Amino acid sequence: MDMKAVLTSILMSAVILMAISSCATVAKGPLEPGELRLISVEVPDNGNLKSNVPYRITVKFQADGHPEIRRACLFWSGDGPYCVRVKDVKYGSDAYVEVEIYAPLGTNRLECFLEYIRDGKVRRTNKVIYFVTGWML
Repeated sequence: MDMKAVLTSILMSAVILMAISSCATVAKGPLEPGELRLISVEVPDNGNLKSNVPYRITVKFQADGHPEIRRACLFWSGDGPYCVRVKDVKYGSDAYVEVEIYAPLGTNRLECFLEYIRDGKVRRTNKVIYFVTGWML
């Protein structure tokens, strides 16, 4: 097997593992009353980012009702959390929040969770993970 075929196999395996793991943190089963559950996080430019450039990410979720979402919190390759206030929320069958982020150079893993009010207390959702595909200079 030549070197190009080996590298292609390794790259394809990595892409498949990233796709599987990005969905691995999503909880299954019916929502509990007042629960908010993350489905995915979407990053613009197909995950090819520039350092210190603002990006608006979309965090998709399911919710029982319309719980008040306070903050979106991010971990970059384990560093964080960096939390920002959530201003605009869209509820319904395609529910999401958009959050502005700055990506630190060289990080390759973005984890996200939301803080929301449930039964009068601040709760955290499950985490969703996104793998940054590359860095543009």
